[in-house]
Amino acid sequence: MPRSTYAVASRKRKKKIFKRAKGFVGGRGRLLRTAKETIARAMAFATRDRKQRKRHFRQLWNVRINAACRAGGISYSRFIDALNKAKIRLNRKSLAEIAARDEKTFQDLIKLVKKS
Repeated sequence: MPRSTYAVASRKRKKKIFKRAKGFVGGRGRLLRTAKETIARAMAFATRDRKQRKRHFRQLWNVRINAACRAGGISYSRFIDALNKAKIRLNRKSLAEIAARDEKTFQDLIKLVKKS
C-alpha cells in the first residue's frame, strides 16, 4: 500500500490563511504563525467594528439633526419629543438625510412640531 501524506490538506490550510493575510506588511503576510495571529486579531476587530459602525452612524445622525434643530431654534431633545407627540414616525437616518440635503423641508418640520 502506498504511503499517504497530509501534504494536500496542509497546503490547502496554509493557502487559506495566506489568502486572508494578503496585503499584510512583512512577516504578517509571509510567515504562517504571525499570519495566523494577525488574522485572528483582525477577525476579532471586524466582529467588534460591525457593531461599532451602527453606533457611530447613529451618533453622526444625531449630531446632524441637532445642528439643523439649533439652526431652527429648537433643541434636539425637544424636537424628537415633539415629533413623537405629533405622531410623526421618521427615523433618525431619514431625519439626518433631510437635515443635510433639504434644509427647507427640515425647517417646515420644525415649524410643524412647534405648532403642536
